[in-house]
Amino acid sequence: MNKPESLEEFYKRKFSWLPENIRNDIGHFNMFSLEPYSHGKQSTIPYRRRDFYKIMLVKGNSSVYYADQVIEVKKQALSFSNPLIPYKWEHHEQLKGQYCIFNQHFMSQFGKIMQYELFQPTGNHIFELNDEQMAEIESIFQRMEKEFKSEYKYKYDSIRNLIFELIHYGLKLQPNTLTDRQPFNASQRISAMFMELLERQFPIEENHPKIGLRSASDYAEHINVHVNHLNRAVKENTGKTTSQVIAERLVQEAKVLLKHSQWNVGEIAYALGFTEVTHFNNFFKKHVDTSPLKFREG
Repeated sequence: MNKPESLEEFYKRKFSWLPENIRNDIGHFNMFSLEPYSHGKQSTIPYRRRDFYKIMLVKGNSSVYYADQVIEVKKQALSFSNPLIPYKWEHHEQLKGQYCIFNQHFMSQFGKIMQYELFQPTGNHIFELNDEQMAEIESIFQRMEKEFKSEYKYKYDSIRNLIFELIHYGLKLQPNTLTDRQPFNASQRISAMFMELLERQFPIEENHPKIGLRSASDYAEHINVHVNHLNRAVKENTGKTTSQVIAERLVQEAKVLLKHSQWNVGEIAYALGFTEVTHFNNFFKKHVDTSPLKFREG
């Protein structure tokens, strides 16, 4: 079976006619219609890592799972997601709608979209819409699709403006339209979000060559809580410190790379966020009671 084409590979092919410097400046953007619901079978978008931002307009009764909370979409909704927010979306009836996806580079020169609550892990991400709001959002998506299919020289700038229009529409919906949520324990939620972010650093591979989050403070920043708050939550729910949990996961990944990759120790150390090979050697020996090379040879 052929390996599915990645988003990056798709765009390299789609824009292969452009000079590389211009192609890289574009970033990634695309639009899709939601796949039709299969009669008699619940349709599910799995709970997994995603490497792009998504804004979706969906029609149909659905359940959306974020860590330990569940949001019920009764009729129709506008949703926002980013690579740091894992979720699972279950559709219970005929599914309609459309969505756009884009990466950070696509928006990098046009503002910091992560500053908006819609894309923050602790923010509101899904908004139930009335029929009037639904029509307004559909109009924005129609304009976006028209631009995307056009030959206009600056169509991607126009599309970026429409993305911001959707973002600000969502921000204005925040006070009153968040759908009902199941009760949750704040400490458990923070701990669960931390564990999800930690796991999404792995596996280390050629297409994901280095972890992006290394310390407790790194994770606290992305979860949008104080590091002391994160440490208390993790300790309460795991019995371990945040640093201990991170260290154990790094050791686990280091063992896999030493046994099953061709990377040398220096490359593995770099991939796991160590600035010096000696620091990695000392770290590994402290936790495994042997050096990385001896472990590889054993």
